[in-house]
Amino acid sequence: MTATPPVFEHHAGFTLAAPPERAFRALIDPAELERWFAAHARVEPRVGGSFAFYGRATLGSPGESEATGRVTAFEPDVALAFTWQIHGVDTEVRWRLVAGETPATCRLEVTHAVHGALPYDRPRHVIDDLWRLHAGNLMDHLSGGTGVVLADFTSAQPEVRVSVEIKAPPAKVFRALLDPELMNRWLGGAARVDLASGEYSYGWRYDIEGRSVAGGPTRILERVDNEKLVTDWPDWRGEPSQPMTRVTWLLEPLDGGAGTRVTIVHDGFAAPVDRSDYQQGWGYFADALRKVCE
Repeated sequence: MTATPPVFEHHAGFTLAAPPERAFRALIDPAELERWFAAHARVEPRVGGSFAFYGRATLGSPGESEATGRVTAFEPDVALAFTWQIHGVDTEVRWRLVAGETPATCRLEVTHAVHGALPYDRPRHVIDDLWRLHAGNLMDHLSGGTGVVLADFTSAQPEVRVSVEIKAPPAKVFRALLDPELMNRWLGGAARVDLASGEYSYGWRYDIEGRSVAGGPTRILERVDNEKLVTDWPDWRGEPSQPMTRVTWLLEPLDGGAGTRVTIVHDGFAAPVDRSDYQQGWGYFADALRKVCE
């Protein structure tokens, strides 16, 4: 690995539903890594040992011969660092576990140093989204959730897909997608809906990278009452040059119409890494919608 200073370092932190020793196993056990991080993994847990991972769930989709990562720091139950070549660019990842507020939790601190020019228009955003994606899977894996989905970095049409079964008829569920008062109960926003003009907003606003962003959808693109709702979805960072994505809500009656299967499909991403942590995000909102409707 080159000793030159990094072009940039990305720092992130995530709370895990596990004590440090349990979380550390998920960071070094190949079987667990293949559950939340990569399609294939080889690990020799010692400084200088192999930390190799490859396949379609790894950024750049490297083959086995390109998996040349090595452990550069190893402190059991506390820290691990390893090299990672991404599209031929040297990078180094450092993971550190810090005890949480309770014995059953900890915090994973991630530092990713990039030592060259990655072949992306916005490499910092790519690395940020990458760790949101991986950390979302790790958090779900450790909490026993069902939302772990490995990315497919070879896909030409990346998407996020989440389903939930709700013990309420489709008409009631559909109303909760359009009635601002109900929407606010599962979205936590200040929703605005005008069916005549097609305006559709969750009323989210937040600051990111020095600018104020109105997050979430802006318009209804398609509506079939009690069956389907399609909205736009601008870039969550407010980047005007990023493509508009799309969120589709599909409602299917169950149990003779007494229940509903809701499937959320978020597609139109320019690249698989742009999926970020939407998988877990939509899983959270699907469950919140279920609680409101039931």
